[in-house]
Amino acid sequence: MLKFASRGITTKVTVWRYLQKQTFRSHKLSTNSHVFFHLPSSPHRWNPKSSFLSTRPITWRFSCLCHERATGENPQEHEKNSFSLKALFQSPKPALYLGFSGLIPFMSAPVLMVATSTFYPEVAYAQMVYGASIVSFLGGARWGFALPEGSPAQPDWKNLGNSVVPSLLAWMALLCRDNIAEGALVVIMGLGLSLHYDLTLLPEYPAWFKALRTILTLVATFSLVATLALKNIYSEKVKQ
Repeated sequence: MLKFASRGITTKVTVWRYLQKQTFRSHKLSTNSHVFFHLPSSPHRWNPKSSFLSTRPITWRFSCLCHERATGENPQEHEKNSFSLKALFQSPKPALYLGFSGLIPFMSAPVLMVATSTFYPEVAYAQMVYGASIVSFLGGARWGFALPEGSPAQPDWKNLGNSVVPSLLAWMALLCRDNIAEGALVVIMGLGLSLHYDLTLLPEYPAWFKALRTILTLVATFSLVATLALKNIYSEKVKQ
């Protein structure tokens, strides 16, 4: 009985070794014809798991190359124009200094009202007028960006037409002289719409400019909202 069992085990081991050798030969023939596979210099026993792991990064790399060629997109250009707030530190110093100094008229209005515990309609109107001029400037910046030859933004209806909308909103805000709250809301709408154009609808600006525009727009918007909130908190200064 034991002798028969040992013969059966020996037969199974022999069959298993035969199948393993045949599998190794077939794998060797298939991998020699593969372009991206290189056999090691030292002979070793084939391991299906390790062989699969070694060829996987090569296949992924080839797929990445095919994707880049198919889409025609340069990864460096995509990273350069992608939106990230970290790109703010790449901003040129003139743009950085002038941009943040342009927030002084926005922030000075609510700071003055908090310091004096009084709401000044003239100061709030001056803040709203300054915001309207900034909104009009943002529309003109898109127009000027699309005009030079070789610019990534083409002077088509999409770029030039949308650049006119912020100027129209600024004009509507200036018409609200008797109602500062409505004028400030129109300015906030113009700031948000301009930022939407620059980040999503017309995304050809550099990454540092997108980051700078985002921060400046948020601070300007919160300054206008703070002025509207202070109107309901502090008493209005009476003209003498």
